[in-house]
Amino acid sequence: MHIVITGANRGIGEALADRYRAQGREVTGTARDDSSQITLDVTDAAQQAAMATQLDGRPVDLLVCNAGVYLDKTQTIDGYPPEMWAQSFAANVTGVFLTVQALMPNLRAARGKVAILSSQMASHTRAPGGSYIYRASKAAALNLGRNLATDLRGDGVAVGIYHPGWVQTDMGGDAAQITVDQAVEGLIERFDDLSLDKTGCFETYDGQPHAY
Repeated sequence: MHIVITGANRGIGEALADRYRAQGREVTGTARDDSSQITLDVTDAAQQAAMATQLDGRPVDLLVCNAGVYLDKTQTIDGYPPEMWAQSFAANVTGVFLTVQALMPNLRAARGKVAILSSQMASHTRAPGGSYIYRASKAAALNLGRNLATDLRGDGVAVGIYHPGWVQTDMGGDAAQITVDQAVEGLIERFDDLSLDKTGCFETYDGQPHAY
């Protein structure tokens, strides 16, 4: 089983890669720097093409789109500059699409799966305010995943969208509700359970359906 994980150099991505390797899985990790097997800024089309060339002919059983940013965590209503919107959507939305697009031949070859890490902050049923850019970008990633699920069904490729929990990472902070290990254990179960029967699902790390 060959698994590709974006943003595999820290947090949930690194923990997923470590756990899968401990299980004897073949893992290809990416990172924006040289700390993983493949250097990949998911927003960079040239680097996406280079990754596709490097993985040419290697089926991908599971692609985990984990790379993302939360740039507006401390912004107030007077903030949220336009460039922050552009950078966030480039990483959290465009980057997901470019990664799936680049690896479509590999996913088709394996009739593989795509797991997109979104957030409960993507749900239109939750509107506590603040974090406008992050919420909007994760909602767009959710919408992207739902539509990819429809279009890739014919290729035998299932797509799932997941809320990993409020996790104790650099992004989630020390006050977060669950550990990285708890999140990873649940996410791996969700990825294992993903199939064409469940394609387009939006679920929490512990297997609960999440409201869109």
